[in-house]
Amino acid sequence: MRPETRLRVRQAADQLGFVVNAAARSLQTGRTYTVGMITTDTIGRFSIPLLIGAEDALGAGQMSVFLCDARDDPIREQYYLRTLLSRKVDGIIVTGRRTQARTPIGAELPVPVVYAFISSTDPRDCSVVPDEADGARRAIRHLLDTGRRRIAHVTGPEHHHSAQVRAAAAAAEVELAAPVLHGEWTEAWGRQAAGMLLSGGADLDAVFCGNDQIARGVAEGLREAGRDVPGEVALVGFDNWDVMVDACRPALTSVDMDLEGIGRTAAEVLLAAINGSPAHGPITRPCRLVPRESTAIR
Repeated sequence: MRPETRLRVRQAADQLGFVVNAAARSLQTGRTYTVGMITTDTIGRFSIPLLIGAEDALGAGQMSVFLCDARDDPIREQYYLRTLLSRKVDGIIVTGRRTQARTPIGAELPVPVVYAFISSTDPRDCSVVPDEADGARRAIRHLLDTGRRRIAHVTGPEHHHSAQVRAAAAAAEVELAAPVLHGEWTEAWGRQAAGMLLSGGADLDAVFCGNDQIARGVAEGLREAGRDVPGEVALVGFDNWDVMVDACRPALTSVDMDLEGIGRTAAEVLLAAINGSPAHGPITRPCRLVPRESTAIR
């Protein structure tokens, strides 16, 4: 069909209000125009922004997304994998709430799979992940730019990949004012850590925290001890979780991993694989720092 003829057909279809029949399109192309997303992030803290980003990219291609919550249960995850394959999805995005590498969700699958936020241990798989070391460096450099020099780091469990990466990047950027404190990813741990830093006599003027929940706890602990934030001690978190950064007093400067951007990139990579151009290995996306009152210069 000549281009001008195709254009006239489309214009006529628009005038008549014609809508493409999905079933007919599937019969013609051999595709269902659906994608599955399997997550282990039960509360949706990470998977929902990823889903929004993926839908932005997939919606442009008139594709729908099935979201499946495996709840950290391998049996449930395999059930959803079989269900999605039985529905003839064109591809699958796998995500979760932690960034460390995981075993592949399956071997020799009939559709392409892309890992988002998490990564696969198989180098042949494509994984779209945040550059957490970049985020930690941005946090430390921001504190240095605001005149802080005596910086402590409070983070999550020592065996967690994210805690290791962020702590190592921070320590490589500046000589820390105290040993790295490892604990849980919670406000309670942040309050406890603030007390430990102060009672230990650490001479500090800033704290970089491994996530926003820890940072909010540190802010509360410092305030209870009579320390002014940011006047005496500046504070930076990680994740830029709106619930936490807005609830923190003062409002929390934080590192944003751009989860929606990761979701969009994962969907774009998956679409390319569906169309015959697969990618392999990790695709790393930079973070950005969002400054707020907790690091303001006074």
